[in-house]
Amino acid sequence: MRDITVFSGSAHPELAAEICAHLGTPLHPVRLHRFANDCLEVQLQANCRERDVFLIQPLVPPVQEHLVELLLMIDAARGASAARTTVVMPHYAYARSDKKDAPRISIGGRLVADLLVAAGADRVLAMTLHSPQVHGFFSVPVDHLHALRELAAHFRRYDLSNTVVVSPDLGNAKEAAAFARLLGAEVAMGAKQRLSDDKVTISSVIGEVKGKDVIVLDDEIARGTTVIELLDRLREREVNSIRIACTHGLFSAGAVERLSERDEVLEIVCTNTVPIPEPKPDAKLRVLSVAPALAEAMRRIHEGESVSALFG
Repeated sequence: MRDITVFSGSAHPELAAEICAHLGTPLHPVRLHRFANDCLEVQLQANCRERDVFLIQPLVPPVQEHLVELLLMIDAARGASAARTTVVMPHYAYARSDKKDAPRISIGGRLVADLLVAAGADRVLAMTLHSPQVHGFFSVPVDHLHALRELAAHFRRYDLSNTVVVSPDLGNAKEAAAFARLLGAEVAMGAKQRLSDDKVTISSVIGEVKGKDVIVLDDEIARGTTVIELLDRLREREVNSIRIACTHGLFSAGAVERLSERDEVLEIVCTNTVPIPEPKPDAKLRVLSVAPALAEAMRRIHEGESVSALFG
């Protein structure tokens, strides 16, 4: 793959290195310099002229710092005469800002999409966006992957004859239903109301869960507030066991430890779309790699093959 050039920002270089190992292509260095006035400067330290350039950078904390770094990388690739610049964004943090649900608030998901395109992005490769409409915020092609296959392959090792997949809310119900089909399981969901960023209520669970082995599926877990609220409702309904699965394991504010402390939780499974904080030795965390899926999608983009065929 001589005419592909891959760079990584500072957000998740370990994932980028793993992707390049699967592609069989080098990960080229990026020089990041901070001026005395706190402004950033980026230099891509490999030839980009008429190359198919891929820039790998999930938007993880500090999100704004990594966003500006990504914008500068895109601009540098455009200035270096890249034939095409594809942003590989395993986690798009601003996807949660996707609607106007209060007066006079910004819709960050759309604004940041516009910034990426204005900087020079020709294409975006993302994984498990928070909601389907975020795809439409971009005015360039978006290849939207999901990690359901990787998660399903993990859970198929267990006896799933008494299993139900539970979505914490209606917004994730379609993905939960697709995951349940992969496992041959039933599906249920929570009736959630969000009161603030760190406070939610789940009034009920829609579906039959009593005596079942439950897999709670969410797109991301940050503080774990929603999942903990759902665990309380599931315990009231006398479920048999609980496993937790998500794509983006942000796990801020000791979320892994709080979830691991629950006796009814047997396992917490996530992928490496974001850097995972080092858990305590007794944490019930298992991390799956999405590097092979991202690498294959990048190869297909580069060679003009179908990316949607990955999910056939």
